[in-house]
Amino acid sequence: MKSKSLTLSLRDRAVRTEISVLTVLLVFVTAVAVAPLSRLLFEGIAPSGVFDWGRIQRIFNQASVWRAAVNTLIMATGSAALATLIGALLAAAVAVTDIRTKASLVFCVILPLMIPPQVATLAWINLFGSSSTLLSMLGLAAEAGTRHPLYSLEGIIIVLGLHNAPLVFLAVRASLRALPSDLVEAARSEGASPLRAFLSIVLPLARSGLISGAALAFVSAAGNFAVPAMLGIPGRVPTLITLIYQRLSDYGQEAFADVALLSLSLGAIAVSGLLFQSWLLRRRDIRITSLTATPLRFSLGPWRRPTEIACWVFALGVLVLPLLALLSTALVSGYGQALTTETATLKNFTNALFHHTMIRGAFMTSAWLAAATAVILTIVGIPLAYFIVWRPNSLVRVASAVLEVGYALPGTLVALAAILLLIKPIPIIQVSLYGTPWIILLAYLTNRSVLSLRPIVSGFMQLDRSLEEAARVVGAGFFRRLRDIIIPLVAPAAGAGAILVFLTVLTEIQVSVLLVTSSTRTIGASVYFLEESGATTLAAAVGVLIVVAVFCLMLFVSSFKDRLPKGILPWAE
Repeated sequence: MKSKSLTLSLRDRAVRTEISVLTVLLVFVTAVAVAPLSRLLFEGIAPSGVFDWGRIQRIFNQASVWRAAVNTLIMATGSAALATLIGALLAAAVAVTDIRTKASLVFCVILPLMIPPQVATLAWINLFGSSSTLLSMLGLAAEAGTRHPLYSLEGIIIVLGLHNAPLVFLAVRASLRALPSDLVEAARSEGASPLRAFLSIVLPLARSGLISGAALAFVSAAGNFAVPAMLGIPGRVPTLITLIYQRLSDYGQEAFADVALLSLSLGAIAVSGLLFQSWLLRRRDIRITSLTATPLRFSLGPWRRPTEIACWVFALGVLVLPLLALLSTALVSGYGQALTTETATLKNFTNALFHHTMIRGAFMTSAWLAAATAVILTIVGIPLAYFIVWRPNSLVRVASAVLEVGYALPGTLVALAAILLLIKPIPIIQVSLYGTPWIILLAYLTNRSVLSLRPIVSGFMQLDRSLEEAARVVGAGFFRRLRDIIIPLVAPAAGAGAILVFLTVLTEIQVSVLLVTSSTRTIGASVYFLEESGATTLAAAVGVLIVVAVFCLMLFVSSFKDRLPKGILPWAE
C-alpha cells in the first residue's frame, strides 16, 4: 500500500514538474516572439494608441511606396518562377533518373543556398561588368563606364532565382522520392512512353512539392535584403525592404511608425504567399496507394551522359564562376585590375585575418551569437518538441504556430520588432539592450526557433515512446526521463538542428543589418558595409573566407550523416 502511495506521489510530482516546464517554455515563446511581434503590430497600426486610417492612407498613397511594393511583387514572383523551373528540373534529374554521382551533385546544388546572399551577390557583381577582374584577365570585360547588367530589376530576379533554386530543389526532390515505381510501371505496360508517363503521372503527383517550393522561394525573395540592396540601390530599383532600410537610416526613430507599417505590408506579402500555397494544396488532395515501396527510377539510356553533363555544367557554372570572380577580386590590390603576376597580392586576406580590427571583432561577435543561439534553441527545443509530439494541447499548438510566424516573416521585420520592443530601457531593472549584441540575440531566437525545432520534432516522431512511458508509469520525474531517456534518443536530431542554426546565423544579414552599430558588427553585415563603402577587394576577401568556412563546416557535418536521422541534413543524398 505504501509502495502504491509512493508511486502516486511521484507521478503527481512529475505532472507538476511538467506543468512548470511548460509554463517556462510558454514564457520563453512570449518573450522572444509574441512580445516583439505584438509591439510591431501596435506601432504600425496605432502608434499613438488610436487607430488612424488617414495616416495609413497617406503612407500608402505615396508614389515611392507604390513603386517599391510593385517592384517587390514582381521581384518575388519572377524569381520564384525562375527558381521553380531550375529547382524542379534538377530535382527530377536527381530523384527519378539513373544519373550517377548524385551525392556530389546534390552537395553542389545545395551549397549556393548555404552561402550568404550578400556574398553570393558580391560574387555575381564581380563576375560581370567593366570592373570584373576575371573578365579583364580574359579580355572580355565591358568598356569602362558601361552600366552593370545586374543593376536592374531583371538582375535582381536572376540572382534571387538562382539563390533560391535549391529551396525548390529540396521540396520537389522530397516529393518525387516518395513516389513508388508501380504507378509508372502500370502506365508503361499500357504503352505509355517514359516522357508521357513522367508528364501525366509524375508531375501531377509532385504537385505538392512544386507548390511548396515555389511558395518558399517567393517568401524568401520577398524578405531578402542583400540582393535588392546591393543590386537595387545602385540600380535605382526600390523595393519595400530597401525603402524600410533607407528611411530608418535617414530619419531614425522619427520613422518608426511609418516603417513599422511598411514592414507589416512586407510581412503581409510574405504571409500571402504561404496562404496561397495552402489554398492551392487544399484544392486537390492527391493520395497514393501503392503496392510496392520500390523508389521510382527512369532509365535515361543514351540520354544519361548528356543529362549528367548538363546538370554538372549548370551546377558548377552557378557555383564556380561567381566564386572564381570573387577570388580573383580578392587577389588584386585595386578593384577593376586584371589579375597578373604584378597585381597579385594576399594583402586583402592578411588584413581580413590579422590586421582589420572591425572584421576580427565582427567574426568573434557572429561566432558567439551563432553558438549562443544554437545552444539556447536546443535547450528549449527538446522539451518543447516533447510537448508538441507526445503531450500536445492547445497552448502548445499556439506556441508552435507563433514560432512558425516568426520564422516565416522577413528577418528585417523581426529586427524592427526587436528595436521597437527594446529601444527603451527594460522596466524595473532599467537596462537598455538597444545597440548591444543582446538585441541581435533576441532577434535570432525569434527568427531561428523553428529551424532548430523542426529537426527535433522529426526526431521525436521517429522514436518509440515505450521506454519513456514505462519510466513515467513507475514515477520517474520529468527531468530524470529527460536526462536518461529522451535526450540520448533525440540527441542526433537536436545536434543537426543546432548545426543548421549555427551555420545560418554565423553569416546572416537579414536580421542583423538593422541592429548592428559601429561597436557591434556581425561578419555578414560587414561584407555589405565594406562593399557599400568602396572596399570591394577587402569585402571579396572576407566573402571568400566565409565561403571556405561554410564549405568546411558542411563537410565536417556530412562526416556524421550516418549517425543522424534521414533527411535532417538538406545536402545529404
